[in-house]
Amino acid sequence: MFGSGSPTNTLDDFEESDVLLLMGSNTTEAHPIIANKMKKAAKQGLKIIVVDPRKIDMTKVAHRHLQIEVGADIALMNGMLHVIIEEGLFNDEWVRKHTADFERLKAQVKTFTPSYTAKITGLDAADIVETAREYARADKAMIAYTLGITEHHCGVNNVFDIANLAMLTGHIGKRGNGIMPLRGQNNVQGAGDMGCLPNMITGARSITDNQYRRRFEDHWGIQINSNVGDTQTRTFERMENGEVKALYVIGENPLLADVHLNHTAKLFNNLDLLIVQDIFLTDTAKQADVVLPAKSWGEVEGTYTNTDRRIQRVRQAVKADANVREDWEILCDLASRLGYKMMYNNSEEIWEEVRTLAHEVYGGISYKRLDQEYAIHYPCPNEEHPGTFVLHERFHQSYDNTLKSAFVPVAYTPPIEQPDKDYPFTLTTGRRLESYNTHTQTRHYASGVKLKQAEETVDIHPKDAARLKIEDGEVVEVLSRRGSLSVKAKITEQVVPGLVFMSFHWSEVPTNVLTINEYDPISGTAEFKACAVNIRKKNVD
Repeated sequence: MFGSGSPTNTLDDFEESDVLLLMGSNTTEAHPIIANKMKKAAKQGLKIIVVDPRKIDMTKVAHRHLQIEVGADIALMNGMLHVIIEEGLFNDEWVRKHTADFERLKAQVKTFTPSYTAKITGLDAADIVETAREYARADKAMIAYTLGITEHHCGVNNVFDIANLAMLTGHIGKRGNGIMPLRGQNNVQGAGDMGCLPNMITGARSITDNQYRRRFEDHWGIQINSNVGDTQTRTFERMENGEVKALYVIGENPLLADVHLNHTAKLFNNLDLLIVQDIFLTDTAKQADVVLPAKSWGEVEGTYTNTDRRIQRVRQAVKADANVREDWEILCDLASRLGYKMMYNNSEEIWEEVRTLAHEVYGGISYKRLDQEYAIHYPCPNEEHPGTFVLHERFHQSYDNTLKSAFVPVAYTPPIEQPDKDYPFTLTTGRRLESYNTHTQTRHYASGVKLKQAEETVDIHPKDAARLKIEDGEVVEVLSRRGSLSVKAKITEQVVPGLVFMSFHWSEVPTNVLTINEYDPISGTAEFKACAVNIRKKNVD
């Protein structure tokens, strides 16, 4: 819709904004530094509206908490769009000048009256109306979201509707106005920008862009496959039908992190060859035929691109073991053995190639500048350029009145698997502060570090626990149509009756044996955030 999936602003813009719609983001536990920035901005007057099924920590500083039904985000946003259109809260001139397909959007959201939206979302109609008014009327408003929005079978449509909201109100292309997808780890944005996405090449440009791709082909003296590659979902499907017989996993732990884990384990067992390149012997590495030990983030030189397009230098802090190597060294050695001589002397040499070939984005970002300025936001095409703090400012430049983006109206679809008499609870999954993703790095704490939560629990509401006669700390059995596991119960009002929560960090309690094997058809992202489960007391012999 905007021509780029990158975050539109910087993290500093939270302090510039008046209203922040925080959607599907347990920010305090998943992005604690960003959460601190939001909390600081809240003290200075930022109204944070938290949209989350759980009473997460961010609700303590929130102006309003919309405790929405799991998976009802599109219904909420369509309801907000309905209010904004019906009450004329959008800028008509802005919409005519810069957007297309407004009538299609208007028709799509016509039925999403506040009362109808309230029935789907479980919210008060008045709160829906007031949220729409506050977001639309704000001089500066932002939306921040993360996996609570994208990890659904309709994740892409969720993001489309976020963009619809920003476009309808003109909250885009200015300081304090924009959309911030908060990336799940510290270099996720950078990995995608370098071409790790199956449809991209370095510089976050499409692999099908023939003219752009030829730069790399000419420089490397090879022909690059111009076909869009497979997502992880599609790759696993091809593993299942026997088309893919070898898998090379770098810095990932799918045998703990992937949905329908028992099924994933069978796929991995059927491979002829599994190679894992990592810093610890993960659950996946334990299954591998070959393990290539790599250096950790504290043992390497290079750059990271964080969640607001901020490029920073990474410097070696500790000396690595003699038997481990940097990831790029391993890849270069393999490429050379496979017939293409890929040779660099250091990470800076690789970065110089990146900024030469993708010069529109990185041309002005040298190691020297990074050492002097600490960080630079791309795009930064030349050494005189200060870096780009706000994307899409061109929407507000009077000399270009023809630039338009089309609305993408989307329909609400509920989670694939609904609770029933056999599986009466909805399980939603996420992260806990101490464990960080699949716990691969953080379970190796030094002695003396005190953890707030040192083991996995299933978080259950007091009313549900009382009905099931479950005590806090009691070991219970959690079952889905795909598997079962034993875990301690934690009785908490963070969840509502009928909703339970677990993280996926602990190999001792592999939560993803429960989750459903359903995916967004566009992105291939799994529906981690909603599946039906039952909870039973453990039989005592």
